[in-house]
Amino acid sequence: MQPDLSATDPSGSGFSVPASGNRPRKRLNPTLGKARNMIRDALDAAGLPPRGTASTPPPLLLVACSGGPDSLALAEAASFFARRGDYRVGAVVVDHVLQPGSAEVAASAAEKLRGMGLDPVQVRTVSVPATGMGPEAAARTVRYAALDAAVEETGADAVLLGHTLDDQAEQVLLGLARGSGTRSLAGMRAVRGKYLRPLLGLRRSETEEICESEGLDPWFDPSNSDPAFARSRVRAEVLPFLEEKLGPGIAEALFRSSRILANDADYLDAVSAETFDRLRVPQAAETDAQKPDPDTILLPEAPLRKLAPAIRQRVLALAAVELGGAQPSYERLRSVEALLRRVGSAGPVELVGKVSVYRQVRTNPVPQGGSGYGNLVFRKKSST
Repeated sequence: MQPDLSATDPSGSGFSVPASGNRPRKRLNPTLGKARNMIRDALDAAGLPPRGTASTPPPLLLVACSGGPDSLALAEAASFFARRGDYRVGAVVVDHVLQPGSAEVAASAAEKLRGMGLDPVQVRTVSVPATGMGPEAAARTVRYAALDAAVEETGADAVLLGHTLDDQAEQVLLGLARGSGTRSLAGMRAVRGKYLRPLLGLRRSETEEICESEGLDPWFDPSNSDPAFARSRVRAEVLPFLEEKLGPGIAEALFRSSRILANDADYLDAVSAETFDRLRVPQAAETDAQKPDPDTILLPEAPLRKLAPAIRQRVLALAAVELGGAQPSYERLRSVEALLRRVGSAGPVELVGKVSVYRQVRTNPVPQGGSGYGNLVFRKKSST
Protein backbone atom coordinates (compact mmCIF):
# COMPACT_ATOMS: atom_id res chain seq x y z
CA MET A 1 0.00 0.00 0.00
CA GLN A 2 1.35 3.43 -0.89
CA PRO A 3 1.73 5.98 1.93
CA ASP A 4 -0.92 8.64 2.41
CA LEU A 5 0.92 11.83 1.54
CA SER A 6 -1.74 13.93 3.26
CA ALA A 7 -0.57 12.63 6.60
CA THR A 8 3.21 12.58 6.51
CA ASP A 9 6.35 13.05 4.46
CA PRO A 10 8.48 10.12 3.22
CA SER A 11 10.68 10.21 6.30
CA GLY A 12 7.68 9.60 8.52
CA SER A 13 8.38 12.73 10.54
CA GLY A 14 4.98 14.26 9.94
CA PHE A 15 6.59 17.38 8.50
CA SER A 16 6.63 18.63 4.92
CA VAL A 17 9.87 18.33 2.97
CA PRO A 18 11.56 21.73 2.46
CA ALA A 19 12.20 23.07 -1.04
CA SER A 20 15.64 24.22 0.01
CA GLY A 21 17.88 24.26 3.03
CA ASN A 22 16.59 27.71 3.97
CA ARG A 23 12.94 26.70 4.04
CA PRO A 24 11.82 25.83 7.59
CA ARG A 25 10.15 22.52 8.30
CA LYS A 26 6.57 22.75 9.41
CA ARG A 27 3.57 20.58 9.98
CA LEU A 28 2.17 19.45 6.63
CA ASN A 29 -1.08 21.11 5.62
CA PRO A 30 -3.59 18.23 5.12
CA THR A 31 -5.00 19.81 1.96
CA LEU A 32 -1.53 20.01 0.43
CA GLY A 33 -1.09 16.33 1.25
CA LYS A 34 -4.44 15.63 -0.36
CA ALA A 35 -3.28 17.39 -3.53
CA ARG A 36 -0.08 15.32 -3.54
CA ASN A 37 -2.13 12.13 -3.32
CA MET A 38 -4.26 13.29 -6.26
CA ILE A 39 -1.17 13.96 -8.37
CA ARG A 40 0.34 10.59 -7.52
CA ASP A 41 -2.93 8.81 -8.36
CA ALA A 42 -3.21 10.67 -11.68
CA LEU A 43 0.35 9.75 -12.65
CA ASP A 44 -0.25 6.12 -11.70
CA ALA A 45 -3.44 6.05 -13.77
CA ALA A 46 -1.59 7.59 -16.72
CA GLY A 47 1.05 4.86 -16.56
CA LEU A 48 3.90 7.17 -15.54
CA PRO A 49 5.86 5.30 -12.86
CA PRO A 50 8.29 7.36 -10.79
CA ARG A 51 12.07 7.34 -10.88
CA GLY A 52 14.39 6.46 -13.70
CA THR A 53 17.17 3.93 -14.09
CA ALA A 54 20.92 4.28 -14.24
CA SER A 55 20.60 5.23 -17.91
CA THR A 56 17.14 6.82 -17.90
CA PRO A 57 16.23 9.97 -15.97
CA PRO A 58 12.92 10.25 -14.10
CA PRO A 59 9.92 11.32 -16.22
CA LEU A 60 9.60 15.05 -16.83
CA LEU A 61 6.37 16.74 -15.79
CA LEU A 62 5.48 20.29 -16.82
CA VAL A 63 3.02 22.31 -14.73
CA ALA A 64 0.96 24.79 -16.77
CA CYS A 65 0.91 27.81 -14.47
CA SER A 66 -0.81 31.17 -14.77
CA GLY A 67 0.28 32.39 -11.35
CA GLY A 68 -3.26 31.95 -10.02
CA PRO A 69 -4.07 29.96 -6.88
CA ASP A 70 -5.08 26.76 -8.67
CA SER A 71 -1.92 26.35 -10.73
CA LEU A 72 0.39 27.63 -7.97
CA ALA A 73 -1.08 25.08 -5.55
CA LEU A 74 -0.62 22.39 -8.20
CA ALA A 75 3.01 23.42 -8.70
CA GLU A 76 3.66 23.41 -4.96
CA ALA A 77 2.18 19.93 -4.62
CA ALA A 78 4.09 18.63 -7.67
CA SER A 79 7.40 20.06 -6.44
CA PHE A 80 7.32 17.49 -3.62
CA PHE A 81 7.88 14.69 -6.14
CA ALA A 82 10.85 16.54 -7.66
CA ARG A 83 12.45 17.01 -4.25
CA ARG A 84 11.95 13.32 -3.51
CA GLY A 85 13.55 12.40 -6.85
CA ASP A 86 10.51 10.58 -8.25
CA TYR A 87 10.05 12.95 -11.20
CA ARG A 88 11.66 15.95 -12.80
CA VAL A 89 9.17 18.82 -12.57
CA GLY A 90 9.24 21.98 -14.67
CA ALA A 91 6.65 24.58 -15.60
CA VAL A 92 5.34 26.67 -18.47
CA VAL A 93 3.84 30.12 -17.96
CA VAL A 94 1.85 31.36 -20.97
CA ASP A 95 1.54 35.14 -21.30
CA HIS A 96 -1.50 35.90 -23.46
CA VAL A 97 -0.76 39.66 -23.48
CA LEU A 98 -4.46 40.36 -22.92
CA GLN A 99 -4.08 42.69 -19.94
CA PRO A 100 -1.73 45.52 -18.94
CA GLY A 101 1.18 44.21 -16.92
CA SER A 102 0.82 40.62 -18.14
CA ALA A 103 4.58 40.30 -18.69
CA GLU A 104 5.23 41.25 -15.05
CA VAL A 105 2.61 38.74 -13.87
CA ALA A 106 4.24 35.99 -15.96
CA ALA A 107 7.74 36.88 -14.72
CA SER A 108 6.54 36.87 -11.10
CA ALA A 109 4.93 33.45 -11.55
CA ALA A 110 8.12 32.08 -13.10
CA GLU A 111 10.17 33.38 -10.17
CA LYS A 112 7.86 31.65 -7.67
CA LEU A 113 8.08 28.41 -9.61
CA ARG A 114 11.88 28.51 -9.66
CA GLY A 115 11.77 29.18 -5.93
CA MET A 116 9.91 25.89 -5.53
CA GLY A 117 12.79 24.14 -7.26
CA LEU A 118 11.02 23.56 -10.58
CA ASP A 119 13.26 23.28 -13.63
CA PRO A 120 12.98 24.07 -16.48
CA VAL A 121 10.62 27.03 -16.14
CA GLN A 122 9.60 28.66 -19.41
CA VAL A 123 7.63 31.83 -20.12
CA ARG A 124 5.99 31.70 -23.53
CA THR A 125 4.37 34.81 -24.97
CA VAL A 126 1.54 34.26 -27.44
CA SER A 127 -0.66 36.41 -29.61
CA VAL A 128 -4.40 35.79 -29.33
CA PRO A 129 -5.99 36.34 -32.75
CA ALA A 130 -9.29 38.12 -33.25
CA THR A 131 -11.37 35.29 -34.71
CA GLY A 132 -15.00 34.29 -34.89
CA MET A 133 -14.57 31.69 -32.13
CA GLY A 134 -14.63 34.20 -29.25
CA PRO A 135 -11.78 35.46 -27.04
CA GLU A 136 -11.85 32.59 -24.54
CA ALA A 137 -11.71 29.90 -27.23
CA ALA A 138 -9.02 31.80 -29.16
CA ALA A 139 -6.89 32.15 -26.02
CA ARG A 140 -7.33 28.45 -25.26
CA THR A 141 -6.22 27.50 -28.77
CA VAL A 142 -2.96 29.47 -28.67
CA ARG A 143 -2.32 28.42 -25.05
CA TYR A 144 -2.42 24.73 -25.92
CA ALA A 145 -0.28 25.38 -28.99
CA ALA A 146 2.33 26.95 -26.69
CA LEU A 147 2.12 24.01 -24.27
CA ASP A 148 2.42 21.54 -27.15
CA ALA A 149 5.55 23.39 -28.31
CA ALA A 150 7.02 23.20 -24.80
CA VAL A 151 6.38 19.45 -24.69
CA GLU A 152 8.07 19.02 -28.05
CA GLU A 153 11.07 21.12 -27.01
CA THR A 154 11.62 19.55 -23.59
CA GLY A 155 10.51 15.99 -24.28
CA ALA A 156 8.08 16.18 -21.35
CA ASP A 157 6.13 13.06 -20.46
CA ALA A 158 3.05 14.91 -19.14
CA VAL A 159 1.57 18.37 -18.62
CA LEU A 160 -0.31 18.98 -15.38
CA LEU A 161 -3.29 21.37 -15.55
CA GLY A 162 -4.75 23.03 -12.47
CA HIS A 163 -8.49 22.73 -13.17
CA THR A 164 -10.55 22.11 -10.04
CA LEU A 165 -13.92 20.68 -9.07
CA ASP A 166 -15.39 24.19 -9.36
CA ASP A 167 -14.11 24.52 -12.93
CA GLN A 168 -15.72 21.19 -13.78
CA ALA A 169 -19.05 22.21 -12.23
CA GLU A 170 -19.00 25.44 -14.25
CA GLN A 171 -18.22 23.47 -17.41
CA VAL A 172 -21.21 21.17 -16.84
CA LEU A 173 -23.56 24.12 -16.26
CA LEU A 174 -22.36 25.82 -19.44
CA GLY A 175 -22.95 22.57 -21.33
CA LEU A 176 -26.48 22.35 -19.96
CA ALA A 177 -27.14 25.93 -21.04
CA ARG A 178 -26.04 25.06 -24.58
CA GLY A 179 -28.16 21.90 -24.72
CA SER A 180 -25.11 19.68 -25.09
CA GLY A 181 -24.81 15.91 -25.25
CA THR A 182 -23.20 13.33 -23.01
CA ARG A 183 -19.58 14.02 -23.97
CA SER A 184 -19.89 17.75 -23.32
CA LEU A 185 -21.78 17.26 -20.05
CA ALA A 186 -19.00 14.90 -18.94
CA GLY A 187 -16.90 18.04 -18.68
CA MET A 188 -13.14 18.15 -18.95
CA ARG A 189 -11.29 14.87 -19.28
CA ALA A 190 -9.00 13.91 -16.42
CA VAL A 191 -6.58 12.57 -19.05
CA ARG A 192 -6.25 13.78 -22.64
CA GLY A 193 -3.07 12.50 -24.21
CA LYS A 194 -0.18 13.99 -22.24
CA TYR A 195 -2.47 16.46 -20.46
CA LEU A 196 -3.50 15.47 -16.92
CA ARG A 197 -5.93 17.25 -14.59
CA PRO A 198 -5.09 15.74 -11.20
CA LEU A 199 -6.96 18.32 -9.07
CA LEU A 200 -10.44 17.90 -10.56
CA GLY A 201 -11.65 16.59 -7.20
CA LEU A 202 -10.29 19.58 -5.25
CA ARG A 203 -12.32 22.71 -4.47
CA ARG A 204 -11.03 26.12 -5.51
CA SER A 205 -11.12 27.23 -1.88
CA GLU A 206 -8.71 24.38 -1.09
CA THR A 207 -6.14 25.60 -3.62
CA GLU A 208 -6.35 29.03 -1.98
CA GLU A 209 -5.82 27.35 1.39
CA ILE A 210 -2.66 25.65 0.08
CA CYS A 211 -1.30 28.96 -1.21
CA GLU A 212 -1.97 30.62 2.14
CA SER A 213 -0.40 27.82 4.16
CA GLU A 214 2.74 27.78 1.97
CA GLY A 215 3.17 31.55 1.91
CA LEU A 216 2.47 31.85 -1.80
CA ASP A 217 1.00 35.06 -3.21
CA PRO A 218 -1.25 34.08 -6.10
CA TRP A 219 -2.41 36.40 -8.85
CA PHE A 220 -6.17 36.68 -9.33
CA ASP A 221 -7.12 37.08 -12.99
CA PRO A 222 -9.59 39.98 -13.24
CA SER A 223 -11.25 38.34 -16.26
CA ASN A 224 -12.54 35.62 -13.91
CA SER A 225 -14.92 38.17 -12.40
CA ASP A 226 -15.73 40.00 -15.64
CA PRO A 227 -19.50 39.59 -16.30
CA ALA A 228 -18.83 39.90 -20.03
CA PHE A 229 -17.81 36.23 -19.98
CA ALA A 230 -20.43 33.51 -19.50
CA ARG A 231 -18.11 31.42 -17.33
CA SER A 232 -17.56 34.39 -15.01
CA ARG A 233 -21.32 34.86 -14.61
CA VAL A 234 -21.74 31.17 -13.81
CA ARG A 235 -18.96 31.44 -11.20
CA ALA A 236 -20.04 34.68 -9.56
CA GLU A 237 -23.83 34.55 -9.94
CA VAL A 238 -25.35 31.26 -11.12
CA LEU A 239 -23.64 28.75 -8.82
CA PRO A 240 -24.08 30.92 -5.69
CA PHE A 241 -27.75 31.39 -6.60
CA LEU A 242 -28.26 27.63 -6.97
CA GLU A 243 -26.52 27.04 -3.64
CA GLU A 244 -28.81 29.59 -2.01
CA LYS A 245 -32.04 28.21 -3.49
CA LEU A 246 -31.29 24.47 -3.58
CA GLY A 247 -28.92 24.08 -0.69
CA PRO A 248 -25.16 23.45 -0.43
CA GLY A 249 -23.35 20.80 -2.44
CA ILE A 250 -24.42 21.87 -5.96
CA ALA A 251 -20.86 22.02 -7.26
CA GLU A 252 -20.11 18.57 -5.87
CA ALA A 253 -23.33 17.20 -7.37
CA LEU A 254 -22.46 18.59 -10.80
CA PHE A 255 -18.97 17.12 -10.53
CA ARG A 256 -20.45 13.74 -9.60
CA SER A 257 -22.74 13.89 -12.63
CA SER A 258 -19.76 14.66 -14.85
CA ARG A 259 -17.94 11.56 -13.58
CA ILE A 260 -20.97 9.34 -14.26
CA LEU A 261 -21.49 10.83 -17.72
CA ALA A 262 -17.79 10.50 -18.55
CA ASN A 263 -18.01 6.72 -18.05
CA ASP A 264 -21.13 6.59 -20.23
CA ALA A 265 -19.56 8.74 -22.93
CA ASP A 266 -16.35 6.67 -22.99
CA TYR A 267 -18.36 3.47 -23.50
CA LEU A 268 -20.60 4.94 -26.20
CA ASP A 269 -17.61 6.45 -28.01
CA ALA A 270 -15.77 3.11 -27.99
CA VAL A 271 -18.79 1.19 -29.34
CA SER A 272 -19.37 3.86 -31.98
CA ALA A 273 -15.75 3.80 -33.16
CA GLU A 274 -15.87 0.01 -33.55
CA THR A 275 -19.19 0.24 -35.40
CA PHE A 276 -17.89 2.96 -37.73
CA ASP A 277 -14.82 0.91 -38.64
CA ARG A 278 -17.03 -2.12 -39.31
CA LEU A 279 -19.59 -0.34 -41.49
CA ARG A 280 -17.54 2.08 -43.57
CA VAL A 281 -17.19 1.10 -47.22
CA PRO A 282 -14.11 2.07 -49.25
CA GLN A 283 -15.11 4.08 -52.31
CA ALA A 284 -13.36 1.53 -54.52
CA ALA A 285 -15.99 -1.07 -53.53
CA GLU A 286 -18.62 1.05 -55.26
CA THR A 287 -16.69 2.40 -58.22
CA ASP A 288 -14.18 -0.38 -58.94
CA ALA A 289 -11.54 2.33 -58.98
CA GLN A 290 -7.94 1.31 -58.55
CA LYS A 291 -7.56 3.29 -55.32
CA PRO A 292 -10.04 4.38 -52.64
CA ASP A 293 -11.06 8.03 -52.70
CA PRO A 294 -9.61 9.63 -49.51
CA ASP A 295 -12.22 12.38 -49.68
CA THR A 296 -15.24 10.05 -49.61
CA ILE A 297 -16.73 7.73 -47.01
CA LEU A 298 -19.75 5.53 -47.65
CA LEU A 299 -21.97 4.09 -44.91
CA PRO A 300 -24.60 1.50 -45.93
CA GLU A 301 -28.02 2.64 -44.82
CA ALA A 302 -29.54 -0.73 -43.88
CA PRO A 303 -27.27 -1.37 -40.89
CA LEU A 304 -27.37 2.34 -40.02
CA ARG A 305 -31.14 2.14 -39.62
CA LYS A 306 -30.76 -0.76 -37.17
CA LEU A 307 -28.42 1.11 -34.84
CA ALA A 308 -29.61 2.70 -31.61
CA PRO A 309 -29.87 6.48 -32.13
CA ALA A 310 -27.07 7.17 -29.61
CA ILE A 311 -24.68 4.99 -31.63
CA ARG A 312 -25.95 6.00 -35.07
CA GLN A 313 -25.47 9.72 -34.45
CA ARG A 314 -21.94 9.14 -33.19
CA VAL A 315 -21.10 7.01 -36.25
CA LEU A 316 -22.37 9.77 -38.56
CA ALA A 317 -20.31 12.34 -36.64
CA LEU A 318 -17.18 10.17 -36.91
CA ALA A 319 -17.52 10.07 -40.69
CA ALA A 320 -17.69 13.86 -40.88
CA VAL A 321 -14.76 14.37 -38.51
CA GLU A 322 -12.58 11.82 -40.32
CA LEU A 323 -12.91 13.89 -43.49
CA GLY A 324 -11.73 16.98 -41.65
CA GLY A 325 -15.11 18.44 -40.75
CA ALA A 326 -16.09 19.85 -37.39
CA GLN A 327 -18.12 17.89 -34.84
CA PRO A 328 -21.66 18.30 -36.24
CA SER A 329 -24.35 19.89 -34.11
CA TYR A 330 -27.32 17.85 -32.93
CA GLU A 331 -29.55 19.61 -35.48
CA ARG A 332 -27.19 18.81 -38.36
CA LEU A 333 -26.96 15.17 -37.30
CA ARG A 334 -30.75 14.96 -37.25
CA SER A 335 -30.78 16.34 -40.80
CA VAL A 336 -28.33 13.65 -41.89
CA GLU A 337 -30.45 10.97 -40.20
CA ALA A 338 -33.49 12.26 -42.10
CA LEU A 339 -31.81 11.13 -45.35
CA LEU A 340 -32.37 7.54 -44.18
CA ARG A 341 -36.14 8.13 -44.37
CA ARG A 342 -36.03 9.39 -47.92
CA VAL A 343 -36.81 7.39 -51.08
CA GLY A 344 -34.37 7.64 -53.93
CA SER A 345 -31.35 9.90 -54.05
CA ALA A 346 -31.52 12.80 -51.60
CA GLY A 347 -29.44 15.57 -50.15
CA PRO A 348 -26.95 17.01 -49.80
CA VAL A 349 -26.82 18.09 -46.17
CA GLU A 350 -23.98 20.56 -45.65
CA LEU A 351 -21.80 20.21 -42.54
CA VAL A 352 -19.24 22.58 -41.08
CA GLY A 353 -15.80 21.93 -42.54
CA LYS A 354 -16.85 21.60 -46.21
CA VAL A 355 -18.30 18.11 -45.78
CA SER A 356 -21.53 17.25 -47.59
CA VAL A 357 -23.73 14.19 -47.07
CA TYR A 358 -26.24 12.70 -49.48
CA ARG A 359 -28.16 9.47 -50.04
CA GLN A 360 -27.02 7.46 -53.02
CA VAL A 361 -29.25 4.73 -54.43
CA ARG A 362 -27.40 1.58 -55.49
CA THR A 363 -28.51 -1.58 -57.21
CA ASN A 364 -25.97 -4.07 -55.86
CA PRO A 365 -25.48 -4.08 -52.11
CA VAL A 366 -21.92 -4.23 -50.85
CA PRO A 367 -21.10 -6.93 -48.29
CA GLN A 368 -21.47 -4.63 -45.31
CA GLY A 369 -24.75 -3.33 -46.64
CA GLY A 370 -26.70 -6.57 -46.50
CA SER A 371 -30.05 -6.15 -48.22
CA GLY A 372 -30.09 -2.36 -48.07
CA TYR A 373 -30.81 -0.15 -51.03
CA GLY A 374 -28.39 2.73 -50.64
CA ASN A 375 -25.51 4.42 -48.94
CA LEU A 376 -25.01 7.66 -47.11
CA VAL A 377 -22.10 9.32 -48.88
CA PHE A 378 -19.86 11.72 -46.96
CA ARG A 379 -17.70 13.81 -49.28
CA LYS A 380 -15.07 16.40 -48.56
CA LYS A 381 -15.42 19.32 -50.93
CA SER A 382 -12.40 20.52 -52.85
CA SER A 383 -10.86 23.73 -51.51
CA THR A 384 -10.46 25.03 -55.04
